[in-house]
Amino acid sequence: MQTGSETVIRATGLTKVYSSGALEVQALRGVDFAAAAGEFIVILGPSGSGKSTFLNILGGLDSASAGQVLFRDQDLTRLDERGLTAYRRDHVGFVFQFYNLVPSLTALENVALVTEIARNPMSPAEALDLVGLSARANHFPAHLSGGEQQRVAIARAIAKRPDLLFCDEPTGALDSATGVRVLEALTEVNRAIGATTMVITHNAAIREIADRSLRFADGLIVEETANAARKSPSEVSW
Repeated sequence: MQTGSETVIRATGLTKVYSSGALEVQALRGVDFAAAAGEFIVILGPSGSGKSTFLNILGGLDSASAGQVLFRDQDLTRLDERGLTAYRRDHVGFVFQFYNLVPSLTALENVALVTEIARNPMSPAEALDLVGLSARANHFPAHLSGGEQQRVAIARAIAKRPDLLFCDEPTGALDSATGVRVLEALTEVNRAIGATTMVITHNAAIREIADRSLRFADGLIVEETANAARKSPSEVSW
């Protein structure tokens, strides 16, 4: 974690067990973690290592079996569903591998869906400008490339000015050139709005664009690497 920066989210002893009949699967095994405000973190690890479960619990989409998650001084593990909904609405932006855009709405209208319920949103046009899509604002998803649709999804996630931006395989369905443009949008957003940004990826090369990277295995963080300097996405060899 960046020294001297405010800790925005912290997990202690984070454990998650999924039960299916008599079968129990331990997805997380007592994970300790902290992230600073504005930090950019890449999360690596094989399928089933606990990455998505970890991010979903930090984002209030899932609950822990044991342990604690603090967002600033708020204990997320004590919140009911209504409290978690408010936390997600007010503080967290999500970007997933598949864009989940509404086909019948333009890019601008898809972003406006979030700004209508946020407490202190930027304008939909400003959010699209941040990801380089001002010229495509009135296009429908079917008329946008995969990379453009993902950047609309990023604009939608950041229009509420979130404290936390969680991205689960945001380049997983894209070719490398398009993936670079999406990562450029994420790094620009991280710089512009100061959201603590966490990106799950299977592509180990992407770790070079981050302040630090975490590697998960068997429900634990088994390696943490800090970068002395961050590369731009265009400098990364895929």
